Amino acid sequence: MNAERLLAHYEQIAGAPDAIARLRRFILDLAVRGKLVPQDAGDEPAAELLKRIAQEKTILAKAGKLKRTDIEPVTRDADTPFELPASWAWACLGDVAQYGSSAKVDSNKDISDDTWVLDLEDIEKDTSRLIDRVRSSARSFQSTKTVFKRGDVLFGKLRPYLNKTFVADQDGVCTPEIIPIRGYCRLSAEYVSVVLKSPLTMVRVDRLMYGMKMPRLGTGDAVTLGFPLPPLAEQQRIVAKVDELMALCDQLESARVEREATRDRLTVSSLARLNTPDSETLQDDMSFLLNTLPALTTRPDQIKQLRQTTLNLAVRGKLVPQDPEDEPASELLRKIAVKKARLVKAGEIKLRSISSRDRQEPIVFECPNGWSLTELGEIALKITDGTHKTPTYVERGIPFVSVKDFSAGSLDLSNTRFIPEHEHKLLFQRCDPRRGDILLGRIGTLGKAVLVDTDVEFSLFVSVGLIRFDHNFTSPDFFRLLLNSPFVAAEFDRIKIGGGMHTNKLNLGDLHTVALPLPPLAEQHRIVAKVDELMTVCDQLEASLTDAAATQSRLLDSLLAEALEPA
Repeated sequence: MNAERLLAHYEQIAGAPDAIARLRRFILDLAVRGKLVPQDAGDEPAAELLKRIAQEKTILAKAGKLKRTDIEPVTRDADTPFELPASWAWACLGDVAQYGSSAKVDSNKDISDDTWVLDLEDIEKDTSRLIDRVRSSARSFQSTKTVFKRGDVLFGKLRPYLNKTFVADQDGVCTPEIIPIRGYCRLSAEYVSVVLKSPLTMVRVDRLMYGMKMPRLGTGDAVTLGFPLPPLAEQQRIVAKVDELMALCDQLESARVEREATRDRLTVSSLARLNTPDSETLQDDMSFLLNTLPALTTRPDQIKQLRQTTLNLAVRGKLVPQDPEDEPASELLRKIAVKKARLVKAGEIKLRSISSRDRQEPIVFECPNGWSLTELGEIALKITDGTHKTPTYVERGIPFVSVKDFSAGSLDLSNTRFIPEHEHKLLFQRCDPRRGDILLGRIGTLGKAVLVDTDVEFSLFVSVGLIRFDHNFTSPDFFRLLLNSPFVAAEFDRIKIGGGMHTNKLNLGDLHTVALPLPPLAEQHRIVAKVDELMTVCDQLEASLTDAAATQSRLLDSLLAEALEPA
């Protein structure tokens, strides 16, 4: 084995999302290939061990402790996955160990109250750590259980890809989905566990297991699993080395968890300072966060927090300075009211009756100079939704948009369903989305707002709401940001109905009552420009995280492959 470069470059690969899990699998792979510890010419070769195992099986069969069929060699695949050291031998699991031949018990009455009763849920996947040890007095059972002894290898045959295999440290009984395995001739139980958890076995198990909902490994297939058999003395050395390296992996995992926790605390602290900003230190706090982002952010969820913080600052007037020369929002509201009154009089829009949902608590919002706190119904010229009836779908026609066509914050028409043009014309008379409108998820996927940035005509399903503003007084891009902000998300939570088994929903009437902070029009444009700048930084950080993870994975692949080569 040539692992020097792997160790030398560990710091470069440790950041890969699955680095430690892959190192664990690599250790097991080396172990069963005979590459983890050196061979000793003085060890009794595995071929002799197989002879002694055959003799022991014959004696047990004559004593009635073993079936005659159990002493017959198991048919194994002719192909061997890799070459073994000279002192090793290929065998099958059924050649070297008893599989599933333990006694059964039918109820708690057959065992003492202190008997350990093991279920699959008590074992952690992959690590095989024991999560819980439950006694018979606390876990009654009616179905048959299997008896196991201390030192048996316990193998989870249900969903075997979960890799739940470990050596029992006490006697007990277990669910039939756990198979006790007992080696012949003092075969190391810990080494048997290493083989069963290794990539060698997991790859074969994936091919052999059957069943869709509850996949499992049958006994006939399990006993044919390839078993690389080293001398007994080398088995002990391998187990000791695996334990040593797995303990090191545990330490690396703990260090990584602590490192991530420290980053999380620093990130949360920095974002908290921005979410409750001090006007005198805001710019310094923002500069500090942006300068330290590459060091603090190692996961996409941390970037998501930064995006939400940016929107929170934007809609609270903390992202860009106010300009006393800007026309105040109160004047915008006056002009919007005049415009709406004229449209109502001309019959172009209708005033809707509003079913306001009572507030449990007053809004805590400090309006910056020139801003006003208003409601969506006061600003919007139109609030409506798509058709409540399922239309006729056709192969080609007019795009029919639902919330599933909102992709990464944008409207995506590439995978829409289509409806006939004559149905679209009828629907378009009531709900006529056009460039600059806001589309809002109002059923199921709530509160996701996208901007209509196309002139292509389309119709809407009931799950999508349409909001129209007068672009002489409002910035469509600002209102897209505003409706996606944490401030408005809290408003949507206030008015939504349903939940649990029922679909969440935003009623159109209640949408009119959603509180909105309104800045001057000029400041709306400055906010959008600043948010775009910061979101570009977030995009670059996400791209760098993706690239770094890909690079680390490629380097890890290369180093693991190289480590398998002869020194």
